[in-house]
Amino acid sequence: MKKVFSVAIIGCGSRGLDVYAFNMVETKGFEIVSVCDKRETRIERAKELYSINPDNCFLDENEFFKEKRADVLVIATQDRDHVRQCIKALEKGYDVLLEKPISPSKDECLALLAAHKKYGGKVIVCHVLRYAPAYKKAAELIDSGAIGKLIDINALEQVGYWHIAHSFVRGNWRNSEETSPMILAKCCHDMDLLQYFAKSKAKSVSSIGDLSYFKKENQPKDAADKCDECKYDKTCPYSAYRTYVERWKEAGMPDTMWPQNVVCLEHPLTEEKIINAYKHNKYGRCVFACDNNVVDHQTTNILFENGVTANLTMLGFTQTNSRIYRFHGSIGEIVLDEERKELVYKPFGGQSEIFPFSKILKTEVGHGGGDLALIEALYDSLTNQSGLSTVLESSIESHLMAFAAEASRLKDGKAINPHE
Repeated sequence: MKKVFSVAIIGCGSRGLDVYAFNMVETKGFEIVSVCDKRETRIERAKELYSINPDNCFLDENEFFKEKRADVLVIATQDRDHVRQCIKALEKGYDVLLEKPISPSKDECLALLAAHKKYGGKVIVCHVLRYAPAYKKAAELIDSGAIGKLIDINALEQVGYWHIAHSFVRGNWRNSEETSPMILAKCCHDMDLLQYFAKSKAKSVSSIGDLSYFKKENQPKDAADKCDECKYDKTCPYSAYRTYVERWKEAGMPDTMWPQNVVCLEHPLTEEKIINAYKHNKYGRCVFACDNNVVDHQTTNILFENGVTANLTMLGFTQTNSRIYRFHGSIGEIVLDEERKELVYKPFGGQSEIFPFSKILKTEVGHGGGDLALIEALYDSLTNQSGLSTVLESSIESHLMAFAAEASRLKDGKAINPHE
């Protein structure tokens, strides 16, 4: 019989409830037994989806942490809640699946590392792209010596015009004072991947970037501050109607589609419900009339201690939401292109080899299959079948790099040593 681990979740938003909980149940190795969230609507949805006993559902964090509720705790709350809740979880004896980023505070990251050493237990950070099959294939080729000595990594993160508008202009990660700067909130995947592939700590980080477009001065003079009241509602590419209703219809109107399931918490989803929801919440605001302050484009250069160099460009102004990674070695290169859905190995003087994602991935859903693969790896770790690469200790380095990048950006690109 397959061992089943009990799971508690704090933070029942899209990632906690609709991604991690869903994939845990799909693997048949986990059972969701307790949840905690400030919003009663999300508690009710959790009870409906996973048949949770009402006595194990909590609106108050302090009540929830009065005792240990399960074997594993998923922490999928806002960035600035993570460390406080994770320390409480370690004190209670949980193994923890911790949503990234760990924290926007260097001091908090180090405090959690100290608590982990004191209390023990597993802390697995959700850097899901490390587990995505396409990125694992790239790592296998690099580790095999297929491109010789790794010299440079060039990474392009295409956030997508609608995604940056939803998450980083209107949404939860729009303001660095409330959550995290963009280099952590969106690029924490990439900072983690760069140090993972480089296999080295960073020696120097420099970065430039700005909020150039999504601000009041760029709003048309005859535009309204709310999309449903605006003459451009059906023509502006960033309008709430086009972002949430038209894209939902084009996808076949699925009830679990993200970000529609974040905008509207009333299910099943309908056009009327979605429109009514964004009329009365933050997602219906004009993108030029929000309280956002995070950058909409940023470029970061990194020199690693072993000599590998890397460049990461984050752009909100792209048609697709995808990444392109180029790995340059002494005898070959690799191009991982999420937009073209292929990985290409190019040995110098030899024949290129194409690996279509369709032959690499179990599923393209959820960060190129990384969401499901993380949960499968978590189960294998809990049953001592294998280890995990994104344990807390190995995730701290990428956060130090991100802190250095943001510090550099605020100093007009001055090079920063992340370990000083």
